[in-house]
This record gives sequence, structure tokens and C-alpha cells, in this order.
Amino acid sequence: MKASYLLTTSIFVSLIPQALHAEEQENTWVDEQHTSVKTTLGSWANTIDGWIGDPDPDHPASASLRVMLDSQWNRYDHFSIKPRVRGKIRLPTLKKHLSLVFGDEDLENQAADKNHVGNVYNKPLKNNKHYDRSQARNDNASVGLRWSDSIKQLGIDTDLDLGVRSGADVYIRFKANKEWQINDQLSTRLEQIYRYGSNSKHYARTNFETKYQDSDNTFIGNSLYLQYEHDIDEDISWGNSIYRQHDFANHKRLNYGIFVGGDLDDKKFDINQYGPFISWRQPIWRSWLFIQPELNYYNDRNQDRSHHLGAFLRLEAIF
Repeated sequence: MKASYLLTTSIFVSLIPQALHAEEQENTWVDEQHTSVKTTLGSWANTIDGWIGDPDPDHPASASLRVMLDSQWNRYDHFSIKPRVRGKIRLPTLKKHLSLVFGDEDLENQAADKNHVGNVYNKPLKNNKHYDRSQARNDNASVGLRWSDSIKQLGIDTDLDLGVRSGADVYIRFKANKEWQINDQLSTRLEQIYRYGSNSKHYARTNFETKYQDSDNTFIGNSLYLQYEHDIDEDISWGNSIYRQHDFANHKRLNYGIFVGGDLDDKKFDINQYGPFISWRQPIWRSWLFIQPELNYYNDRNQDRSHHLGAFLRLEAIF
């Protein structure tokens, strides 16, 4: 699997200096399929909205979909791939904002770590598998109704979801987040997520972001999370990444920084993993198709792994 790693690394190295352009070309079969999927999603959204009430032509229903193929390599877990989807159908007929959400929920839970995406698999695949069909199916098999509102007096946005995960895990999920613009350069955001599932039991995650905008196109950020899971066993983990982001034209983005993470045990923050990462994101071929490679250099004390080079690659289509 070294060939896969070298390919990923070469893509990463070549993208930065070449700064490939994603220019729109003449319509091809791929463009037609992309348009067809968007049209179908829009049709579904308006049909579901019509079931609830009389649609407003000036405010039609809408839908969005992200389809991703994540792959990563390191010398311990070798090469693995994971398909991921996440979508939302907005239903404006109701006075409040009701939407249908589906796909991999972790893409939202970990949205604060979009600058550092190389840890997409919390646990290595068993038996040196390159692809776990059951895991991919369970992670993407989530659908729920979302009620979105805000507490205007406090400036807090809230989401309340009711749905099913992994085919049989009936769940209720609550999310609240608030942003503070401290001054022209400094801002913070606090997000709290709690989910209870009939099978998965308790899940809670706190995300705290701080950004210092030192220019129009660059900022220094810090993302901290604390995650709690309690089914049969209780597991508390945490992670923090401090990074710098450069935004370029045509939706290109460069991030580099240091990640530190571990477990919370007996009220002590144990450091299990730390190291640098660098990530690049840009559209390729079409404005709706993105590539995001990442290189990282982490260790893993729990598994007696010294610092080692890891590579990650995400291909993402947005509909």
C-alpha cells in the first residue's frame, strides 16, 4: 500500500505550487448527471414541502447534498477508504424552519475540525481491511427531522432532531451554538451537542472555536473539543488544534498547525496524541468537485506508536 501513500503525497505536493484552476468547461455527461441530481433533489424537496402545506413560489423548498470519498494511509493501519454522505432538505412551508437531514452525522459534529480532517476513523478497521461496508452503511444510514429556531434575546441558534440512525437506533439530538464578535479581529463560537439513542445511549460534544483575523485572507484559529460517549462503557476524549488558514481565490484553502488530543481519565487530561498537520483544499475540473489532501505526523501512546507520517485524501462533490 506504499504506492497509494506515495500517490496521495505526490498529489498533495503538486497541488500547492501548481494551483490548478477549476474552470467550467462545455457541458459533458458528468455535468448533465450533476444537474440531474440537483434537479431531483429539488423536486423531492418541493414534493415533501407540498405534503405539509401550500408551497410559496417565492420561497420554494431547497436541498443540498455532499458526497465524499475519504482515504487515508499510515504504516500501522495501512490504507483504508470510507464513503460518506450528508444532505439536508429545507421545508419552508412551516412558520419555523423544518428540514430533513440524512447521512453521516459526524460530519456536523466535527465541523469545527474542518481544517484538520485526517482523523476520520476513530478506530482502525479490523483484520487489516481496506473498506468496511458495514461501518460505512451504519454511519451513513441516518435520517431525521430537524426543527431549527433561535433564542433571539440571547443570540443562540438551536436545532432539535428526531430520527433513526444505523437502521434501528431511534434518537433525539439537540444542538445549540452562539457566536461572539469581540472586536473587528477576534471572534469566538461555542457549540453544544447532545444526542440520546435507544441503542447508542449518551453522546455529548462541546466545540469551542476562537479566530483572530489578522488580514482579509488569513487568520489564526484554535479549535477545542470535548466528547463524551456512554453506552456500556464510558469514554471521554478531547482534542485541540491551533492552526493558521490562508484563503485564496476560487475557494482554495491552506491550513497548517498542531493537533493535541487524548482522554479524560480521573479528571485528568491525558495526552495520547500530538503532532503537526498541513492540509490543502481546492476545486478540481469543476467548481462543485473538491480535493483535500492532508499530511500529518502523529503518535499514539495508547497503542505504543511513535510519531509516524500519515496521509489523507478527500474527494468531495457538492450538489
